[in-house]
Amino acid sequence: AGFIKSPLSQKRLTQDSVELYCEAIGNPIPEIQWWFEGNDPNETYAQLWDGAWQDRVKINATYNLHSTSTIYIANLSVDDSGMYECRASSDPDRNHLSKSPKVKWIRSQANVFVIERPNIIALVNVASGKLILSCNMTAPHASIEGHKWVRGDKILQADTEPTAFTSYVIEGKMEEHSGVYDCVYKTSPEVKGQVNISVAPQVVAYKKSEHGNEGDTGVLTCKSPSFPPVAAWTWYKNDREPIINGSGRYIIKSSSNKTELRILKLNIEEDTGDYHCNATNAFGFGGAVVNLRVRSRLAALWPFLGIVAEVLVLVTIIFIYEKRRKPDEVLD
Repeated sequence: AGFIKSPLSQKRLTQDSVELYCEAIGNPIPEIQWWFEGNDPNETYAQLWDGAWQDRVKINATYNLHSTSTIYIANLSVDDSGMYECRASSDPDRNHLSKSPKVKWIRSQANVFVIERPNIIALVNVASGKLILSCNMTAPHASIEGHKWVRGDKILQADTEPTAFTSYVIEGKMEEHSGVYDCVYKTSPEVKGQVNISVAPQVVAYKKSEHGNEGDTGVLTCKSPSFPPVAAWTWYKNDREPIINGSGRYIIKSSSNKTELRILKLNIEEDTGDYHCNATNAFGFGGAVVNLRVRSRLAALWPFLGIVAEVLVLVTIIFIYEKRRKPDEVLD
């Protein structure tokens, strides 16, 4: 027996993807094949294979106790609409060119409808200290039952209005709220637009002042949580030439939102000072300053030595006092 475990009817938008899952049980373990028939009346079933349709088709199959297979089709177009058929057979002659198989192929089908993606006009406006994000869908393909505004996994706003226009208002400046916001239309299937609040990097130092002991490794860190991500990070010391990664005792590790400068074997005279971390992206640049103080290795001993000195002075005073007091006690 063979069957498709995915929904037997699916709607998708152009540029989306679809995945179908098929499972077959038999003895011996059956082979699974995937076939497609388009909506054109003159079109017939054609077998699909991994890498078909300009490598948009991916097929994975496992044969262990029973057969399972998954077909994944990326970047869908309207022409991908049609019937997708999973065929399974355990007959040894199933693929023979001249012999007819004794057992017929078991078939299971799923219909996929690919709908032209509607255009969404997304805008960001600034007015009276507020950011107004808006989406307007042109020529909706289906009835709208509401909207959602989403950032990451967090739903910011939801409604049940059947309108093609939707907006979301943010109190504050662009620099404080940069990022990617999605306007989701509750249709079948869902349609999503994207509004980007883009700013120059807003760089902050993890610590404005760092301390390190002589001979240890110093670590200075800067971050930029703003959007778009940082394209390039640069470190300077006291506004001099840029620090090159791997030069001397410097090691720099950077990602799209964080940079880290490591200084090996800290030296009091050479490494103490201000370090500037600068970031750039397509919208400008930003920076922050970290002050590094290098302490002598003996610095941690000074408090202890001070306590020892105080104890010695106290013991000496007591000793002298006792020395001077004993003759008086003998006379008495």
